[in-house]
Amino acid sequence: MNRYTVQMFLAAIVLLAPFITNSQERNLTKYVNPFIGTGAVDKNSLSGSNFPGATVPFGFVQLSPDTRREPEEPASGYDYNDTKIVGFSHTHLSGTGVADLFDILFLPVSGNKDKPYESSFSHNQEQAKAGYYQVKLLDYDVNAELTATEHTGFHRYTYPEKQNAKLLIDLGHSLSKKRNYWQCQIIESNIRIVDNYTIEGYRILTGWAKLRKVFFRAEFLEPIANIELYDGNTIRKDAKIINGTNLKALASFKLSAQKPLLVKVGLSAVSIENARLNLQQENPDWNFDAKVQEADRKWEKELNKVLVEGTQEQKEIYYTGLYHAFIQPNNIADVNGEYQATDFSIQKAIDNKHYSTFSLWDTYRAAHPLYTLLQEERTAGFINSMIRQYETYGYLPIWQLWGEENYCMIGNHAIPVIVDAALKGIKGFDLNKAYNAVRASSITDHPGSPFSSWDKYKYIPENIQSQSVSITLEMAYDDWCVSQFAKLLGEEDDFKYFLERSQRYRNLYDNSTGFFRAKNTEGKWIDPFNPLQYGGNGGNPYTEGNAWQYFWYVPQDIKGLISLVGGNKAFTAKLDKFFTLNALPEEVNGNASGFIGQYAHGNEPSHHAAYLYNYAGQPWKTQGYVAKVLNTLYNNSSSGYSGNEDCGQMSAWYIFSAMGFYPVNPANGSYQIGSPVLKKAKIQLANGRSFTVTAANVSPINTYIQMIKLNGKPYNQISITHKQIVSGGTLEFIMGSTPNKKWGMEKE
Repeated sequence: MNRYTVQMFLAAIVLLAPFITNSQERNLTKYVNPFIGTGAVDKNSLSGSNFPGATVPFGFVQLSPDTRREPEEPASGYDYNDTKIVGFSHTHLSGTGVADLFDILFLPVSGNKDKPYESSFSHNQEQAKAGYYQVKLLDYDVNAELTATEHTGFHRYTYPEKQNAKLLIDLGHSLSKKRNYWQCQIIESNIRIVDNYTIEGYRILTGWAKLRKVFFRAEFLEPIANIELYDGNTIRKDAKIINGTNLKALASFKLSAQKPLLVKVGLSAVSIENARLNLQQENPDWNFDAKVQEADRKWEKELNKVLVEGTQEQKEIYYTGLYHAFIQPNNIADVNGEYQATDFSIQKAIDNKHYSTFSLWDTYRAAHPLYTLLQEERTAGFINSMIRQYETYGYLPIWQLWGEENYCMIGNHAIPVIVDAALKGIKGFDLNKAYNAVRASSITDHPGSPFSSWDKYKYIPENIQSQSVSITLEMAYDDWCVSQFAKLLGEEDDFKYFLERSQRYRNLYDNSTGFFRAKNTEGKWIDPFNPLQYGGNGGNPYTEGNAWQYFWYVPQDIKGLISLVGGNKAFTAKLDKFFTLNALPEEVNGNASGFIGQYAHGNEPSHHAAYLYNYAGQPWKTQGYVAKVLNTLYNNSSSGYSGNEDCGQMSAWYIFSAMGFYPVNPANGSYQIGSPVLKKAKIQLANGRSFTVTAANVSPINTYIQMIKLNGKPYNQISITHKQIVSGGTLEFIMGSTPNKKWGMEKE
């Protein structure tokens, strides 16, 4: 190389250096660790209930290993502490408290190992990335690799040399049959051998979703040398088609040395024809590595919505949190837009998107406000999908899975999701249609929402509806949301009516005990009363919590709650006791975890409580407790969450709070300021602007705000609005180790 060439080469490096650095900084998928939240350190605690397998943002397919033969706990089907894999199924739930799905399980096997078909594995020979999963099945010496598109799964299995290469396809694998509450059973299933390269089939089953239809088409790059079809333990020799309720197929292949077996699987909730179409359009070729890269690019695009600076662990928690938040809601519409509606008819979405997996009791609190900030277009799609349920079912989703209502949890929290988007000016849905759906869903009796009793008694009596205190408080919040939507559209009578209903929380406040308590239809308090007594999902006035945890649930009227207690001093004293009272309830369900006093970060009712000091003149205590949660109740291990991840809600709490603010009232367009842990976070907004948050001197010790500047000017308010954020700009925190009790005292 001559001198001139060297000079040109060095000059080129100098010119390209900023771009190379920028490219490296934008390689964000490297921070995604799908193993976070897949298994607690000890069996007595929760940790996310996440799956580590391959999926794409908001996709229909989640191709992941199952470590239990009849999955139930954890609901994801995978526990990091388990040592066996029973196969790879194509659909999973992320972080839920209840299990379902686990459709169309594949397991590569080799040799002549006796049943049951399963294999041991080691985490030393396992890896997971955004859109990719790999594990060595030790009993079979098979290397399994998985990736996915929106509606298809892609498998690559490398078998040992000179061994029989076989693949088990199991349509009987599902939610535990022992859980009679869900009456899980397979109603009908079918396997059809189309040709030597293709298998199709379906299964129809009940579970958490009451009736699900799953259609699949599997295509192989290598021809099937032999195949055996089983109905239970009965082999159907020479059969090309089989029907039953416990079907399996065992296919054999003759592979040349080290040549992997490639399998593509298209899924549909509508028909085999659509499964075939999904496969043709999304995965027509056989380039496995290209699909891994494509999945990575899709995740990279989504993760680039926020660019953060912090420690390696903070980045892993943050970007894995975004990853978990963007797994669902899932688009169940096929590539031609067809989907099964709640009336079981086949409809067609104009935009080819129909979303489901709405864990709304969890996600309306922070995950959906995160979507309105980072996923405006998809938020409109979520709302249009919710409105479609109203049109065919009569009211908005409560907890929707596979396009069906399963009535899990209480309230109707599609309402704050829609109202939040409407008040923030999100485009892409019809405001009048949305209002009609919101209003009708607030006056029509349905499970968990007895509106006839609501208007008659002005509270929910426990002897009419169990979980009455929690329902009263949550319905009051939903009603406030309806009132604000009515106000936006000039519906004055509705505004006044629903605003009055939003104040009915007061009717269950017992001044003598200082808690919200259950009443009967005669207006008498129900005794005995113990504020520590924990309720699960029925048979108790409180839902997955106790009187301490539900006391703070008046996000629509926190100033009114403070007044009810007796003012700021009494309110902050009660908060102090809440965060320091370590006596645990005698009986709790699996969602009670992540305790700081009575605060339980492992479940949603407590999630806003640390921010309430802001409203009563002690914002430094909000900063202290928020920082404690951020720094002690999240980590980047398999036990990285203090409770069920709940379809992105646990992650969304971290994502917001790590940047320094959180939506205490998810629908009022305002965020309470807490204590950031990231040095910098730059939000890329849909309008082309950006909003940057910096935190000078931040550390696990420096958790208190000394000063804030907004766009270069001192900022002394305890909240920031959505409008301020989407207008673009810079929010600068200066942090220190001791509270600045003068900051945040400016009247808003």
